[in-house]
Amino acid sequence: MTSLLCIIIFVLTVAGSAFSQVTSPPLPVKVLTDLGANVTLPCRLVSKDMFGFQSGIRVKWTKVADDESLNEDVLVSMGFHKKTYGRFEDRVFLAEVDNADASLVISEVAMEDMGKYRCEIINGMDDTLLEFILDVKAGDVDGVVFPYSPRVGRYNLNFEEAVQACADQGAEIASHDQLLEAWKGGLDWCNAGWLSDGTVQYPITVPRGPCGGTNSGPGLRNYGLRDKMMSRFDVFCYASALKGRFYWLVQPDRLTFDEAAQACEDDGAEIAKVGHMYSAWKVESYDRCDAGWLADGSARYPIFRPRKNCSPTEAAVRFLGFPDKDVKSYGVYCFKAEQ
Repeated sequence: MTSLLCIIIFVLTVAGSAFSQVTSPPLPVKVLTDLGANVTLPCRLVSKDMFGFQSGIRVKWTKVADDESLNEDVLVSMGFHKKTYGRFEDRVFLAEVDNADASLVISEVAMEDMGKYRCEIINGMDDTLLEFILDVKAGDVDGVVFPYSPRVGRYNLNFEEAVQACADQGAEIASHDQLLEAWKGGLDWCNAGWLSDGTVQYPITVPRGPCGGTNSGPGLRNYGLRDKMMSRFDVFCYASALKGRFYWLVQPDRLTFDEAAQACEDDGAEIAKVGHMYSAWKVESYDRCDAGWLADGSARYPIFRPRKNCSPTEAAVRFLGFPDKDVKSYGVYCFKAEQ
């Protein structure tokens, strides 16, 4: 009887010791950073021995969604082997200031990076699990000028139609001063467009033959006042900082245009407008290499960090035209306004 009692006590002691290692993670640590900055989420191996990382120890960083099935892999490391994923590729790395450091460094932080992150260090009985809430403070950019032409093609808008075209895209027709500031910021566009004062202009940073000639120098090319009813051009629109959330809607399959619009509606949002995408791209550094439907029937994607196979030479909103709406061609970008 004494031997049986000893065995029971031994089993309970071992079980209690094992279960003592399984603890709930502490409350998430809040980290605040500026838009476009680099930020470090601090995570370290918690071990009694503190020998640091040995071969076989695994580090995994995850961006956590409300629905865990939509979690995004960020980085996985095992020894010398490291892999980054999706939009985090080539933009995140481990700090590794010493042998116990698994802190994550995120470069060129975008508004889309906001949210919860989980650090897991898998090391047998000394596993570490920490969570962080990353908050991003927007910079001083409060809007963006972008050129727009409709599905029917370039130079098809009179002044009244140009004003309405911008409004339809969640924007307003740009002023001369707004276009001038955009030109100072690097906007170069060789198609003339209406401005709010009734003039038609376009911005050139690199003078060239088809765009006013090579002898004119950089600046705004100005056609002056034009007949608001009869003259037809493109338009320059101005989109302010978003009052809501612009996002890529995760879907298992490509969608037709109608399916895309319905998917956003089912998610409590609307299909995003061109102005929403430009504002998210410029003001919030939104970056995603997936072409998606927008409300005007176009397909576009925003690249803030130029890279191979996306937009290798410049940050830009890439335009893929106006596809057949009945073909399952693309995913979709949605916009959910502030309540």
